[in-house]
Amino acid sequence: MSRKRPTVADLRAMKGKRQLTMLRVLTMDEAEAAERAGVDIVSVPPELVLDPQYRDAAPSLFTMPGDNFYEIGTADDFVRWAFRLYKASADAVYCSAGFATVKRLADDNIPVIGHVGLIPSRATWTGGFKAVGKTADSAMQIFEAVKQYEAAGAIGAEIEVVPVEVAKAISERTSLIMLSMGAGTGCDAQYLFADDILGQNRGHMPRHSKVYRNFAAEYDRLQAERITAFSEYVADVNSLAYPEDKHVVHMDPDQLGQFMEKIDAG
Repeated sequence: MSRKRPTVADLRAMKGKRQLTMLRVLTMDEAEAAERAGVDIVSVPPELVLDPQYRDAAPSLFTMPGDNFYEIGTADDFVRWAFRLYKASADAVYCSAGFATVKRLADDNIPVIGHVGLIPSRATWTGGFKAVGKTADSAMQIFEAVKQYEAAGAIGAEIEVVPVEVAKAISERTSLIMLSMGAGTGCDAQYLFADDILGQNRGHMPRHSKVYRNFAAEYDRLQAERITAFSEYVADVNSLAYPEDKHVVHMDPDQLGQFMEKIDAG
C-alpha cells in the first residue's frame, strides 16, 4: 500500500509522538531505496528534486533540498532559488543563512529548516568541527537560536552534535521540528548520511554515524573487475582474438564482387 507524503502540518502533529527517520541522499537510486525502506524525510542536492523523474522514484518522501548559504547568495537569491525548488515539489528548504533570510523565505510561504549546534559551513564561530553546547552558556546560545528561528517563521531545525540533555530540553520547549544529527532521541527525527550508512565514506567517520553495509569494499572489488576486464580486452585486440566472426557483418558475395569491380575501376 502506498504511503501518503506528509505535509508540514502532519510533521508538526507528530512532534513528540514518534521518532522520524531522515537521510541525506545524493542519487536517484538512494532516493528510491529510501522510499522503499519507509524513510520519512530526506535532504537532497537541489538538482535531484529538479529532476522530472524524482517524484516517480520518491513519491512519499518529505524532501528538503539544501546547499550552503555561500553557494546561493543574498536573501533575494534564496527566494528565487527556493521558489524554483518548491515548484519542482520540494516540501521545505534548508537554509543556513541568517535569520533575516529565513524570515524572508517564511514570509513568502516557503517552509524553512534552519541549523543549530555544529553548523559545518559556520564552524569557525564555534571552534571547528566539535560538539557545541557543552557549557551552560553555549547551550543557552543554541536555545536562543532556536527561539530566533521560531520568531523568523522556520518550521524546524537540524541540531547537530549537541549534548543529548541539551537537545532534549530544547526540543521540549520549542514548536520547531528538531532533526537530530548526533543529538539523541529527545528530538523529533534521527538524521544520518546515506554515505555513512552504506559504508561509502572513506574519510573520517563521525561519532554519530552507524555503518550498516560496506559498499567501499564492493566498489573496490568492482574496480578490480573493471581493470581486469579492460586488460583482457586490450590483450584480445593485440592478439587478434577480438573481433571474432560473430562480432562483424559480412556482405553478400555477389554484391561484394560488384563493389570490388567498381572500386578497382575507380
